[in-house]
Amino acid sequence: MDKRTVEFIRALRAAGVRISLAETQDALNAVDLVGITDRAEFRSTLLATLVKEHRDSPVFEYFFPLFFENNAPPMWDVTQELTPDQQEMLQQALQSMMGDMDALRDMLEQLLHGQQLSQEQLDQLADQAGMQNAMEMYQQRYYSRQMQRQLGMQELRDLIEQLLEQLAEMGMSQEALDELRGMLEENMDALREQITDFAGAQIAQQMAERERPPQRNVEDLHFQHLTQEDADAVRDEMRRLAARLRSRASLRQKRAKTGQLDPKKTIRANLKYGGVPLELRHRHRHVKPKLAVICDLSGSMRHMSEFILTLTYMLQDLVAKTRSFVFIEDMVEVTHHFNALQPRQAVEKVLIENPRGYYTTDLGNSLMTFFNNHLDAVDMRTTLILVGDGRNNFLNPRLELAEQLERRVRRLIWFCPEPEHLWGTGDSDMHLYAPLATNVFLVRNLRELGEAIDNILVDG
Repeated sequence: MDKRTVEFIRALRAAGVRISLAETQDALNAVDLVGITDRAEFRSTLLATLVKEHRDSPVFEYFFPLFFENNAPPMWDVTQELTPDQQEMLQQALQSMMGDMDALRDMLEQLLHGQQLSQEQLDQLADQAGMQNAMEMYQQRYYSRQMQRQLGMQELRDLIEQLLEQLAEMGMSQEALDELRGMLEENMDALREQITDFAGAQIAQQMAERERPPQRNVEDLHFQHLTQEDADAVRDEMRRLAARLRSRASLRQKRAKTGQLDPKKTIRANLKYGGVPLELRHRHRHVKPKLAVICDLSGSMRHMSEFILTLTYMLQDLVAKTRSFVFIEDMVEVTHHFNALQPRQAVEKVLIENPRGYYTTDLGNSLMTFFNNHLDAVDMRTTLILVGDGRNNFLNPRLELAEQLERRVRRLIWFCPEPEHLWGTGDSDMHLYAPLATNVFLVRNLRELGEAIDNILVDG
């Protein structure tokens, strides 16, 4: 059973479920404790130890019966449901149908006796259908149809009609014919179900045995070169990243809970001991950062800005206050969307309201709008995060505004996706903006984004 369980886990991993080696060992140990006699407990044990996310539950439910259940449906032994006269009539009709269709007639007799397909028959049909080439579960329907075609299901159905016609000519009653037809149709459905289940189990087994190519780590996917599938994977990973960042912040706070020694409070508390410091007093100070985020929504920066806005608002319990702005050719505040909606939904609304278009990225003009309309968003307690590549289409970068902002805020931080050797190339003004910032973080993927955000949370 351990071997079968490992094959099941490998199939889940091949289907995209994240299962570590430690979790595999946990599952095997749990099965040893619970046992396999109670199917419901066995299933619940594997579900509890292997599935961590709700979206993986349907995958588990799909594969479990393919590995741990015998799904061959029951079939009618039609001959036992007929009277002796009807049985003799049936044998005569079968004998009259002998000839070029011997193989089909044998299959018809197997159907009449309610005999399921043997393992040898299923293996032969699968080989004829080319199922050894199947490697994904979406191919199950195709190969099950191919196996039914190799079995001759349509020809078998035609043969059943011929049999029923001969029995009618030989005098069998319409009631008996209808009953016989119903049982044969149920047996045909049972064969189709058996073939479909076998195809699914066979493909799942092949998926489990296949050596999967090494997968790219989602955290290392470059924001500026994402496919739609990659972008979806990054969005899913952000929840885990947010949980890790929250855990790190909580652990840091726990370790620093004693705070710094406070001499004044210590002396005051120990006056009752004649000033002898028997009881120490500490400063308990955990400052949450106050943030303002300005994001470039132009084509090359769109994914990166989306992810930074989403992650920032996923971590709102670690932040005192956040105001957010986006720009292409001009600045727009979008804070109200995040106050009313969940981060993912709010970002979707922001992207819809600020679509790609024939815009010219103009950070200088956007900074001017920020000074005119939104300067109240920042003060000496604010950490201002500016997300962009510093490419300004050869327009006025308004460096004096960036310098004034740096003086007005606690610190001005750039998240830039381009390495330093590209600053100043083409229409890049990043080499001019960088000296005016407190820090510039190179942020090209989710890993670097997490490190940059964590750095801000550390400093409070």
